[in-house]
Amino acid sequence: MSNPISLAVPKTGIPGLIENWRSDLLSGFLVFLIALPLCLGIAMASGFPPMAGIITAIIGGLLVSRISGSNITINGPAAGLIVVILDAVQSLGEGDAMAGYRYTLAAIVIASVFQALSGVFKAGRLSAFFPLSVVHGMLAAIGIIIMAKQFHTLLGVKPAAKSLFGVIAEIPHSLYEMNPEIALIGFLGLALLIIWSLIKNPNLKMIPAPLLVVLLGLALERYFDLDHVHKYLFLPDTQFLPEHEFTIGPAFLVSVPEHFMSGFYFPDFSKIATLEFWEAVITIWLVGSLESLLSAAAVDKLDPYKRTSNLNRDLTAVGVGNMIAGMVGGLPMIAEIVRSSANINNGAKTGWANFFHGAFLLVFVAFFPKLIHEIPLASLAALLVFTGFRLASPKEFAKTWTIGLDNFIVFISTIIGVLAIDLLVGVAIGIVVKLILHVVRGVKLSNIFSMAYHVNQTDENTYHVAITGAAVFSNFISLKSVLGNLPEHKTIVFDFSDAGLIDHTVMEFIEHFNHEYVLSGGSCSLVGLDKHTPYSGHPLAARRKNIA
Repeated sequence: MSNPISLAVPKTGIPGLIENWRSDLLSGFLVFLIALPLCLGIAMASGFPPMAGIITAIIGGLLVSRISGSNITINGPAAGLIVVILDAVQSLGEGDAMAGYRYTLAAIVIASVFQALSGVFKAGRLSAFFPLSVVHGMLAAIGIIIMAKQFHTLLGVKPAAKSLFGVIAEIPHSLYEMNPEIALIGFLGLALLIIWSLIKNPNLKMIPAPLLVVLLGLALERYFDLDHVHKYLFLPDTQFLPEHEFTIGPAFLVSVPEHFMSGFYFPDFSKIATLEFWEAVITIWLVGSLESLLSAAAVDKLDPYKRTSNLNRDLTAVGVGNMIAGMVGGLPMIAEIVRSSANINNGAKTGWANFFHGAFLLVFVAFFPKLIHEIPLASLAALLVFTGFRLASPKEFAKTWTIGLDNFIVFISTIIGVLAIDLLVGVAIGIVVKLILHVVRGVKLSNIFSMAYHVNQTDENTYHVAITGAAVFSNFISLKSVLGNLPEHKTIVFDFSDAGLIDHTVMEFIEHFNHEYVLSGGSCSLVGLDKHTPYSGHPLAARRKNIA
């Protein structure tokens, strides 16, 4: 097999800035256009002031980009943490939104210390412990929660229900009572996002859809004069909508301080001795670290220069950034995959693109805060509803089903656990269900957390990796570390002849490892899989050794 042509890897540091400033500056500007509305929307959906999301992205760009172990990732707030932060604000604040916000800032600071130390002690590899079906189930549940809560904002209605299932049940009532002008802004923004996702023209796709949604919202805000309070009587032409008097005004617009420095708030550590506080700390630490590691690894696969991030260093850098963000009123950040993908597509070469994206955000909020105030909340809600749908789209359910019934059961169990209880418990339920399925399939308890394998160098250029017993998500961390230390440009043979069970998480890891190793100039082969029967027709489905 011939090796692929490799591009000249861009320089880093100041030499990289001098060499690539044009492409990185342009990409940073385009990512800034995407990040601005998303940062505002994610902050508000999390129960934080809108400026909190901007503060985080600025710190992620200006600081974290200079100390991280990644090359072209964009750091900032992400939709996947909305549920975690909002739960913390509500549980710690006990009805007082501002108090809950400041208590949550304190939880972010403590969680960030753990996050930074996790990177220092090389805990980045622990992300491998989470089975893929659990991770996808967690993200799908987050998507459902985001859609359920933001759909009411899109309609211009505030739900009376407090529980998640109550909020979902209230959607028909909100549709009946929707504010027509606000709902029009929201639905047109949502329609624009859907249409833009279907467009194939690469020139049009260069225009960020979130920017178009915001521009549309700004135009409709001027038309409906939402900046001033006024009432009107809505007389529908159809019997399906009620006759109703509506009030519209600045309450339906983004609220930001006139001066940038007024947007900073400081944490309140007075609840540090409570159980609720430490539940928030652990959840923010684990979920934020997991999402950031998975996103950074995913971005590496998109890098045209085939560079590999130092995940431990990246985790430490994100932890430091989050610590500072928590101290001044910001959300926690992760290595955000959507903005990072846009960064790559826009031609970014180095981490300076992340720096420029943060710089553009700083300049914009410092000099144009009044323009941010003109953005309708419904436009941001449309962005979040669309984001939630992508996390929990029917394609995700269908994809998990095709991998195998076992993965689908774990996927659904995780979703139900997250929706019915909370995120951390839901993830734990998914992991337990996965372990139970492995035991039912004959995996010995002694093999659940310990993999039996041998790595032998059979000649100067060949390494033979023989796996016996079970190879499952909970026991292959050690093998993953060993494989990461093997030299490049060799031949690696994976021998599964004596493996009793191989689960989907391990199959997908081996597939990705093979792909990356071949790209780096090596060679990989798998033997012994013909002695196994897969649990579905998917090429990476779990499989069990045939009984003679």
